[in-house]
Amino acid sequence: MKADASPTARALLALELVQGSPGITADRLADKLGVSERAARRYVGILREAGIPIESVRGPYGGYRLGRGLRLPPLMFSPAEALGLVMAVLDGHHEASDPSDPVGSALGKILRALPEPVAAQAEAVRRTTAPAPDRAAARPDPGTTTALVQACSNHRRVRLGYRSEAGSEWVTEVDPWAVVVRHGRWYLLCWSHTASSAKPASRTSGNAAKPASRTSGNAAKPASRTSGGARRAYRIDRVRDVEVLDDTFSPPADLDAVAVLEDHLAVGWEYDVEVVIDAPVHTVARCLPRAVGLLEPLDADTTRLVGSTSNPVWYAEQLAAIPASYRIVRCPELQEAARVLGQRLLAAGRTDPA
Repeated sequence: MKADASPTARALLALELVQGSPGITADRLADKLGVSERAARRYVGILREAGIPIESVRGPYGGYRLGRGLRLPPLMFSPAEALGLVMAVLDGHHEASDPSDPVGSALGKILRALPEPVAAQAEAVRRTTAPAPDRAAARPDPGTTTALVQACSNHRRVRLGYRSEAGSEWVTEVDPWAVVVRHGRWYLLCWSHTASSAKPASRTSGNAAKPASRTSGNAAKPASRTSGGARRAYRIDRVRDVEVLDDTFSPPADLDAVAVLEDHLAVGWEYDVEVVIDAPVHTVARCLPRAVGLLEPLDADTTRLVGSTSNPVWYAEQLAAIPASYRIVRCPELQEAARVLGQRLLAAGRTDPA
């Protein structure tokens, strides 16, 4: 807290401290606010005059805590807590009972402020619910995500420390355009000014059959194989550190971040793919994720799919969802993966023991 902070700012900080640390004593509150104990008590009085139910308990285990009222008082969330709540809504959160987790901390504040009957039911659900984790999801650090979201909003360049799936590490400076959530994974869509140093794990690992996730398909990687600046989609859970720089930038006009990310993830991989499908393009588009590649009509009843992949097995599984016949024109690795998948499906349909 700044020495010249206004009484209103100190009162709001006092409210946040009482919410976040139930039972905080007057001397601890004064220390956090940088004021005398008498002044700290005065700020508590200001909050009470505003109708905020702050209770005080005497004794060795006493202190200030937020009481329960007929209406929810103002809640003070840190940026990490606020974004953590958004992330929890989008992809489910499994540490909601952990008070050291940002979402658990924020949820605890809400529960402590609710009327007793409502809070009791909510706490029972929180205690007994055991959500099944999404093994494909990769929840990033809320603090890292907060910094990137703010940099996107303020159009500030950032320096990222990044670690690939294969363990390679590098530092890159980027213009952060947008944070995008796709199939439980969080991506930073950006323009990298040091793109030549950022090499995708799939180009170095040599493992064509093992994806980062069977549900996500292609992992984040460069869209261009040339050196110099290039568009990037970095996995935020692999960002090791973020430094916000003084430089500013202007993002592309009318940016459709989701569409750009989907297009980005469909190109630039090791194995180039071409598939001819005996179905109209609008039918095929309903069956395939956009990241598999570009669909174009050959005629009214035939579609060509052009794309690339680092994981032929995953790609073959996506093609199997097409409700029509198709031919893999280019990519021997994909043809082999499709044969293996077809044999497995035929074996599963046998009625006689093998």
